[in-house]
Amino acid sequence: MKVILLQDIESLGKKYEVKGVKDGYAKNFLIPRFLAKPATKKALIWLEIQKEIETKKAEEDLKKFQEMASSLEGQEIVIPVKIGEKEQLFESVGAQRISERLKELGFNVEKNQINFDEPIRELGEHKVIISFPHKLEVEITVIVTEEIEEKKK
Repeated sequence: MKVILLQDIESLGKKYEVKGVKDGYAKNFLIPRFLAKPATKKALIWLEIQKEIETKKAEEDLKKFQEMASSLEGQEIVIPVKIGEKEQLFESVGAQRISERLKELGFNVEKNQINFDEPIRELGEHKVIISFPHKLEVEITVIVTEEIEEKKK
């Protein structure tokens, strides 16, 4: 029996592929669990429409991420932190803090997209890589500075 896969199935194939499987496997497992549907003429027309929609969506996503990557490339963001007398940081600067600062600046970057070896634990400039879908990567500079507190009178 020919079926259209509705999800990626590790041992069988990728989403929207047409596969030939045994009747019992299709009727008793794949179709009841909404993992596949029979490959009828009507379903094959539906499949072509779905592939076009997926292609357009992928192109739009790529364009969106390319624009964000080009606007982020080479950016310098300043993150003020509290420091002690010997210029040691009271807190490290991690992906969460960088993500929050980028969101304040209008860039929607999640913390899992920010790549660096370990949290920043000293003042100065640090290079950080941001990874986007479609294998796009940009490098930004994170500048960790001393937080200046306003003294109350």
